[in-house]
Amino acid sequence: MTRLHLLAGASAFACLAGSAQAVEIEYWQYIYDTRVEAMDQLIAAFEEANPDITVNQVTFPYADYQTRIVAANMAGQGPDVMQLFYGWADKFIEGGLIQPLPEDVFPPEQIEEEFFPIVSAMERDGQYYGLPTAVRSLALFWNKDLFAEAGIEGPPETLDELIEIGQQLTQKNDAGNFEVVGMTLDMAGQDHQWWREVLVRQMGGQPYSDDYSEVTYDDEAGTEALQFYTDLANVHEIGTPGFMDEGQAAFRAGRAAMTIDGTFRLGSFSEIEDFEWGVAELPANAEGLQSNYASYFANAIGAGAEGEEYDAAVKFLEYISSEEAMAVWLDVVGELPARREAAMTDENMADPIYGPFLAALPYAHTTLFVDEAAQRQVAIDMANRVLLEDQSPADSIAAAAEEEQEIIDDARD
Repeated sequence: MTRLHLLAGASAFACLAGSAQAVEIEYWQYIYDTRVEAMDQLIAAFEEANPDITVNQVTFPYADYQTRIVAANMAGQGPDVMQLFYGWADKFIEGGLIQPLPEDVFPPEQIEEEFFPIVSAMERDGQYYGLPTAVRSLALFWNKDLFAEAGIEGPPETLDELIEIGQQLTQKNDAGNFEVVGMTLDMAGQDHQWWREVLVRQMGGQPYSDDYSEVTYDDEAGTEALQFYTDLANVHEIGTPGFMDEGQAAFRAGRAAMTIDGTFRLGSFSEIEDFEWGVAELPANAEGLQSNYASYFANAIGAGAEGEEYDAAVKFLEYISSEEAMAVWLDVVGELPARREAAMTDENMADPIYGPFLAALPYAHTTLFVDEAAQRQVAIDMANRVLLEDQSPADSIAAAAEEEQEIIDDARD
């Protein structure tokens, strides 16, 4: 049995507690209430088992997070362990912000055996630069109360049903303004993932080449996918961009019948008290083709960690990659365990909330971003040109593909 197994739980670290001098390390992540709460619990458990190590959690607003890490690293004050979106990996590696995981503690072959395959997005030239505590996929959240009031028994299973049900659930006032949208339209949220990895494929296309080095959605399938998405507002009128600013806010307020979001939203949606909601797999196309987008935030060791701080950072990363930590994260945040055995239990698969997310993982795709923020903005601008400027989907797709290909080429040069 390897060390990765032996050190899988917090209790396993207790025997090592007296072997090193007292050391203090920092763990950085962006501010998201349930994530911060979950990490507080994990830190407390780790410190109890390792009284010679203190872990200080430092958080920043999401918009400032990457900038703060770069600035701190330049000043020689970067974090010992940090959380990063898998799509930032190339920027963090090339920027010298993180270092490879030690292979004696995190054997690559064991990682690939025990974790979901999508963790390979953190591997470069045979070396892993980070591991997630949790993975996530997308699902359709639906307001059970609004469905019941309209006499609709359950969520849509196909894209055609999505339109039909969305129209039935949309409510406007006498002035023609939305009171309740049938479906949220939030390309800045998770809709850009829905369009890219789901709708494009359901229309018969592929968003990128197999190695994600070439944009391939500038074709009939990509255009049809954008047409479908923008028609939800322009033709079917089941929603409008910017309604209550964010899709998740509209859903939480009971003013959206349906929204597409990720597992990370479960923690905050669990606080909803005014209505009952459910989760369903994303609608299939007319031929029954399903697709999804899977992603994760990984934990990595900062490039500046060395000596006792490095040893403590490795030990802490071991713990937050363990099944014990994943159980805490699932309970508090709602994100799925990154280890297959911990995730694919009979109990989890039968759960009406977790089940649809887990069912999607086998057919989900993980976009290999070179600059996630820039590539997301391309998709946002692409949709806005159609929704707000009346540009044709074909012309907007062509402009988006050219812009995104330039981003990819610049990053790979």
